[in-house]
Amino acid sequence: MDQTRRAVHQPAHKPGQKSAQGSAKPTFAELFTPKLVTVWREGYHLPQFKADFMAGLTVAIVALPLSMAIAIASGVTPERGLYTSIVGGFIISALGGSRFQIGGPAGAFIVLVAATVARVGVDGLLLATMMAGVFLLAIGYLRLGTYIKFIPYPVTVGFTAGIAVIIFSGQIAELFGLTLPGKEPGPFVPKLIALGQAADTINPAATFVALLTIATIAFLKHWRPKWPAMLVAIGLASLVVALFALPAETIGTRYGGIPRSLQWPGLPPISLDRMIEVLPDAIAFALLGAIESLLSAVVADGMTGRRHRSNCELVAQGFANIASALFGGICATGTIARTATNVRAGAHGPVSGMVHSAILLVLMLVAAPLASYIPLAALAGVLAVVCWNMFEKQAFATLLRASRGDALVLMATFLIVVFRDLTEGIVVGFALGSILFIDRMAKSVAVEADLLQDDVADSVNAAGAYDASEASDADTVVYRISGAFFFGAASTVGSVLDRIADQRKNFILDCSAVPLFDSTAANVIESAARKASRAGVRFIIAGAAPQIRRMLINHGVKRPLVTYAASIKDARAQLAGTPARAVTH
Repeated sequence: MDQTRRAVHQPAHKPGQKSAQGSAKPTFAELFTPKLVTVWREGYHLPQFKADFMAGLTVAIVALPLSMAIAIASGVTPERGLYTSIVGGFIISALGGSRFQIGGPAGAFIVLVAATVARVGVDGLLLATMMAGVFLLAIGYLRLGTYIKFIPYPVTVGFTAGIAVIIFSGQIAELFGLTLPGKEPGPFVPKLIALGQAADTINPAATFVALLTIATIAFLKHWRPKWPAMLVAIGLASLVVALFALPAETIGTRYGGIPRSLQWPGLPPISLDRMIEVLPDAIAFALLGAIESLLSAVVADGMTGRRHRSNCELVAQGFANIASALFGGICATGTIARTATNVRAGAHGPVSGMVHSAILLVLMLVAAPLASYIPLAALAGVLAVVCWNMFEKQAFATLLRASRGDALVLMATFLIVVFRDLTEGIVVGFALGSILFIDRMAKSVAVEADLLQDDVADSVNAAGAYDASEASDADTVVYRISGAFFFGAASTVGSVLDRIADQRKNFILDCSAVPLFDSTAANVIESAARKASRAGVRFIIAGAAPQIRRMLINHGVKRPLVTYAASIKDARAQLAGTPARAVTH
């Protein structure tokens, strides 16, 4: 098992006892206390509420068009996306383990939800969503959320990129106003063939509206980044279609508008046979929801320096999905784009997410008739931009360059998600990542003779004499990583490295006993280095083998974020400003 430890040994402590740092193993109640309660205990007053209100308003403006667009792309009516953001989003913020998580319908679910609706109808979808909520409750209360973090980084990147391609392919007909002779095929290749055959039915008006929407969003993102680009683009497109009477289909012409109230809660038809029928969909919803929500929470942690509680977050996701289905909504999960918007808007805590849901409810009650004028091509343009942002182009290219193994896992996941199935993509990617890890571990095993040695006198111990200067610098802290640093250890190491800026000016990371790094580990080090840079902490990596340095440099762990040294002694020499043995990049 990998170990991450301070250079100075500290004794282990029993559960319930405090460690040398004063921390204790959290109780069940502490693990599942919502962040809303934590924020309230810290002291919540008018300035904090003002910050949360403005952040919630900003997110609501972003979520309004997205919620409807995702619902339509999922094969259901637009108001079901709003129900999801209002009911599910409120519960996720109120009960969740992240301070900044914004819940609602997510683009990652479009393919699964659409396939479920096509197979078992909307009632089957609602039942599957409720069952997924029960599964998420079980995962959270059994404290299995930690294991979700073991999914390798290349799998998540390939999976997200594959979903982006599938969602975009599903918007081509709306983007160009194509008329298909029958129902649009679900599989990727047959879908492209059907779209190609319908190319002569292109609607210039719909194409113009979609391009206008995309161009407006791109322009505002560049020139007015604080403006609600998606809402402005939707409003402009709707105005153009209405003023010039363009022959572009709208929400009103296809769905007759959206209701001005929430649906009364009610159970979908439930029977044992029906539950067995939708069981595979419920499992897929639960797994994808857990992955998506925890990834979103990790993104928020990286932006704010906070730490979320995984299992508490999954419990909130479970209650949110049950409630969303009761009110006629679809799958609810943490959403990365809206959560990042919430953080950038200056949110203080979970109240911003609750405000976002309340504002969406008010907008639906007051402005529902205006939604009838929204062109479907404009919503497709919004989703096209979402797909562009979902495809992590830089991370994708980095993994292709990092190593053959990571590139294989990435491409296998990506291609299987696109051409086969989402669940198969995750399973195959995880299996390949595990095989790759086993192979790397086998190559890193060192065979030593005389494993059982007799005790020796201190004077002949190979460790050498103790050097007091090693521990005399109060401004420098040294951490040593021993063993293989891979995706399974990333969470543990990351939680330790998160504390590097605590009252220290210099940080030395000793990697001399690390036989290998993978891309997930390199990503953790890169995040820690950026946090250290923001805090003004000097970061030195000592003793890293050449192949490890190459991996880190490929992931951006290089000057000016970090410097490299051949050993701890040379690292201390760098800090002292004396000449040390150079390490080439």
